[in-house]
This record gives sequence, C-alpha cells and structure tokens, in this order.
Amino acid sequence: MHTGLDVIQQAQSGTGKTATFCSGVLQQLDYSLVECQALVLAPTRELAQQIEKVMRALGDYLGVKVHACVGGTSVREDQRILSSGIYDIFQLLPPKIQVGVFSATMPPEALEITRKFMNKPVRILVKRDELTLEGIKQFFVNVDKEEWKLETLCDLYETLAITQSVIFVNTRRKVDWLTDKMRNRDHTVSATHGDMDQNTRDIIMREFRSGSSRVLITTDLLARGIDVQQVSLVINYDLPTQPENYLHRIGRSGRFGRKGVAINFVTSDDERMLLDIQKFYNVMVEELPANVADLI
Repeated sequence: MHTGLDVIQQAQSGTGKTATFCSGVLQQLDYSLVECQALVLAPTRELAQQIEKVMRALGDYLGVKVHACVGGTSVREDQRILSSGIYDIFQLLPPKIQVGVFSATMPPEALEITRKFMNKPVRILVKRDELTLEGIKQFFVNVDKEEWKLETLCDLYETLAITQSVIFVNTRRKVDWLTDKMRNRDHTVSATHGDMDQNTRDIIMREFRSGSSRVLITTDLLARGIDVQQVSLVINYDLPTQPENYLHRIGRSGRFGRKGVAINFVTSDDERMLLDIQKFYNVMVEELPANVADLI
C-alpha cells in the first residue's frame, strides 16, 4: 500500500490483515493536513470499533485522529445499505484515490464488484485449499434430531474445561432461545445479535473480551474479524448457510497461530452442507473423538 497502488489482499483469519492495512493507511497520511484523508468501511459496528482501536494503537505517536462512525440501526440493515450503496459512497469520493480490499475470503462475485471502483489492483490471493487454519482442529458431532443439539451442547460443557468459546446459530431468535435454555440449566452465557441496541452490545463485548464472560452465543454478526485471543473453542450449533462463512466463524479461535478447536453439530439435513464445506476448502472434518478434552 505504501507505493500508492490499489490492493486486494486475502489471508487466513487471525494472520494480521487489520494491522497490515492500518499501517499502510498511516504511512500514506500527510500529518500536516487537518482533514479526513482515509476512509475504512467495515461490515459491522463491532469490527469498525475494533479497527479504530488498532489504528489508534499503531498511530499513537503520530498524532493521528481516528473516529468510528457507527449507526444505531440493525446490522442486517447496515449491511444491506452498504452492499447496495457502496457505489453511492464512491461517487462522493475524489476520482483518484487508493483503494484496498482485505478479507479472509474473496468469492468471485466480490472480486467482480471491485472492478468497478479499483484501478488495476495488485492481487494477493490465497488458494482455497490453503485457507483453512492449520492450528484449528475441526470436528463434527452427528446429532440425530435438531432437538437433541441442546443436550449435546450441555454434555460438552460438562466434559470440557474451556477458557472462552463462541457458539454460532443462524438466527437472532435462536440466539435468544438457546441463551434462555442454557441459563435455565445454570450455564453462564452471554449473547449478542443485530437486534440489540449498540450500548448493550458494547457492554457484552467488553465483558467477553475481559474474560468475565466465557461463553458467547451469536449469529454471523461476530463471524468476521472480531479478535478475542482467549477463544479456544468455536461451536457451530447450526452450520452456516454459506461455505464462506464457515472460515470466518472457526477463525474466531486459533488467533495468531494459537491452537483452537471447532465442533460442528450435524443433523441428517446438514450432511450436504458439511460435504460442501469440506469440498470448498479441500479439508477433512473428522468425527469428534472421545478424548476431545485433551485437545482444548
């Protein structure tokens, strides 16, 4: 980025993409000018706030001013507006700007969109079969019926000594349902999703980062970019509906080369998706062994 070229960079989760583009941005600024010189677009409020913290930390001695501009609407609405309005955003920017795109996944449709607002970008892409994280052991548990997932989850938590973990489900309603069920069984859990107000989500994330909350139930809201280094276990209570989201989810564990475990609950209806995920990333997800406690 320091050469001024447009860049498309893809790298595995937890390998330092945020620090890379933040340092690249800071090198490009003219600190004698008191005006906005860089714009970073993120898909969620939590990620925007995390990027702000990294930018502040790296620019601590440079006198850089950083602001996270986040709204109060639901995340799904924010994402819809961003995806449909990115062209409107670029129409308001100067014609000659440097653009960088950074992500763990880079599907063809995303690359196609970049052609409309990037100028001969340098592409640094990872082969799909190199994307899954070597430090994360990936397993599945066969669950005969959907309603048996709860018992399976509770059995796991009675068996394992876990530092911190994230449980992913596919809907906000299911976040609330599973949170209530776990609390009714005397399990201490936190939950966050896009229907919660910003202040509540900030408090929950602060508690989770500090370690005072050890289990977080969420949707794909937290699947992208959120860095909580103590997370050692990710449970896909529901498999993601898109293979790309699988990598973002399991990448919440095993940050920066640490060891992590991902456990996927699989019903007969999920078998096709599990096969798709394995084919997509050229990876074998094995059945959960009896000695799983030794792996975490």
